[in-house]
Amino acid sequence: MESLQLTPIHHHSFVLVRHSHLQLGSHFPSSLLTRASRNANLRLTRSFSGEVGPPASHNEDNPFPLKDEQPQEQERGLLLARETDDFGSLVGFRLIPGSGITTEEQPEAKVGEELEEKAEAKVGEELEEKAETKVSYNITFVTAEAAPYSKTGGLGDVCGSLPIALASRGHRVMVVSPRYMHGTSEDARYSGAVDMDCNIQIYCFGAAQEVGFYHEYRKGVDWVFVDHPSFHRAGSPYGDMYGTFGDNQFRYTLLCHAACEAPLVLPLGGYTYGERCLFLVNDWHASLVPVLLAAKYRPHGVYKDARSVLVIHNIAHQGVEPIVTYGNLGLPLEWRGALEWVFPNWARMHALDTGEAVNFLKGAIVTADRIVTVSKGYSWEITTSEGGYGLHELLKDRKSVLSGITNGIDVTEWDPSSDQYIPFKYSADDLSGKVKCKIELQKELGLPERPDCPVIGFIGRLDYQKGIELIRMGIAELMEDDVQFVMLGSGNPAYEDWMRATEATYRDKFRGWVGFNVPISHRITAGCDILLMPSTFEPCGLNQLYAMRYGTIPVVHQTGGLRDTVQNFNPFAEVKNDEGTGWTFSPLTKENMLVALRYAIQTYREYKSSWEGLMRRGMTRDYTWVNAATQYEQVIEWAFMDPPYC
Repeated sequence: MESLQLTPIHHHSFVLVRHSHLQLGSHFPSSLLTRASRNANLRLTRSFSGEVGPPASHNEDNPFPLKDEQPQEQERGLLLARETDDFGSLVGFRLIPGSGITTEEQPEAKVGEELEEKAEAKVGEELEEKAETKVSYNITFVTAEAAPYSKTGGLGDVCGSLPIALASRGHRVMVVSPRYMHGTSEDARYSGAVDMDCNIQIYCFGAAQEVGFYHEYRKGVDWVFVDHPSFHRAGSPYGDMYGTFGDNQFRYTLLCHAACEAPLVLPLGGYTYGERCLFLVNDWHASLVPVLLAAKYRPHGVYKDARSVLVIHNIAHQGVEPIVTYGNLGLPLEWRGALEWVFPNWARMHALDTGEAVNFLKGAIVTADRIVTVSKGYSWEITTSEGGYGLHELLKDRKSVLSGITNGIDVTEWDPSSDQYIPFKYSADDLSGKVKCKIELQKELGLPERPDCPVIGFIGRLDYQKGIELIRMGIAELMEDDVQFVMLGSGNPAYEDWMRATEATYRDKFRGWVGFNVPISHRITAGCDILLMPSTFEPCGLNQLYAMRYGTIPVVHQTGGLRDTVQNFNPFAEVKNDEGTGWTFSPLTKENMLVALRYAIQTYREYKSSWEGLMRRGMTRDYTWVNAATQYEQVIEWAFMDPPYC
């Protein structure tokens, strides 16, 4: 792993990269904060562990030779600059060149001003070259889902796309997830994975558990699948038609232990990832990893140079189990406090209930080196009592290491100009295929074929978080207007029954598809004019990004990532047709939702040029993972600048 070298600028000014907590070694004098070093040739080498090296001798990278016998010719001050995040919290410092003050008259130089300028230019060029040098990392994703192998929502999309984006930027990336075998045709997704013939013993739940590993190298990423009989069953990763699996704590404890062992034991591409790697752990299923690094490995000198970053996709799911299960996790007794969670009195089941529990996500929050959420808005919301689900105080305490990075999307899969699932292709330059897709969708769903009728769509889980209750309360008033409404999703059986009943009531206006189907989700996204997302909370949201990519205008509740990604359209703006990609509403009420929908419907019918402007602005926005991957690289760099948090 290469280190970043700090090269002197014009004798003795230095630039230091951002450091979330500035720490100076004993060989780095604190006086550097206010004045230049007496050594004009001091060269600092920063390793990932944050060490600062001693002065380097003269070499080709250091154009100014060390001459202790000569007095210092010049001092150049350094200014200490603060850097803050979007919410004003301090995230680091930067040492920048100050104004130079000449302490002595320059001797009659044999080298003229021209040579001096050339020397300065040479140093500047070298600094620029070094600044552009990319530092590569060994990154291990740990996740319960990774598309296309397993997916129930946004978590699978992110962990299926972000690793590829980071690998394309020169990093070595491994994704560790379970090998779910359902006994159906879905098992073919793992057909490219090869048994590594590397079984290991994991001690947890009172016995030694044996797990194996499968591996597939695809798109520059090592996809590693943990194999164990507990992952071989019908249903989704988390449950089946009878409810949530009762042994999920056991299954994802195995995943976390196996993920910690994978970089040490798997010779991928001929050699292991090793101890100096970055664990990027996603949601509660992987949250035991930072605790294991601190409690199980580092006390024995293993993973002392590793770091961990927790990514919170949905804080509502925390992996909470009875406190008696702590002894099953394979952790030392003294680390119980890291995972211990106490419910308030009102949340306890009976008078003898002490409220004590094990909380996986809490364990990661208090032990990970950095914390990331999937949008800037959500990174603020989870520090509030309304959005933190009981963990807001802990997250407030760690606000200095909390960042929000908006997700990207796979623009090769979601591209209306080449989408294999839609009947007609179109683009921002040629929108003619959009209305044809609408007519085909109406025909497929048995709705009247009316190209002039605005079609509203909803795609998502049928539960309270997605705002289904709001749609249910407002559907009668909405159906009074001349619109069509299409819903795709599954979840709460009560909402599924309501969807079927509503379709029977409004045969010519409403269609409900119970379940999830990838091709139909693409056709609904392409065929609808408006996408409705009245989520009570939304960490990031991907459907609104898909919709804008397809020229479908989102109408969303102003929360989390929806607030960050959908710009409210203002028809009275001074610079018309240059801003706005949809409509947002707040607070979350039926009346506000209907008002926003009616604005959208009226614009569609009466202001065609404004509507086309909305479509084209949405379709031409940058949805790629490049920007997000760059921000993740910065977070990883910050993580390695500090010593391990635990």
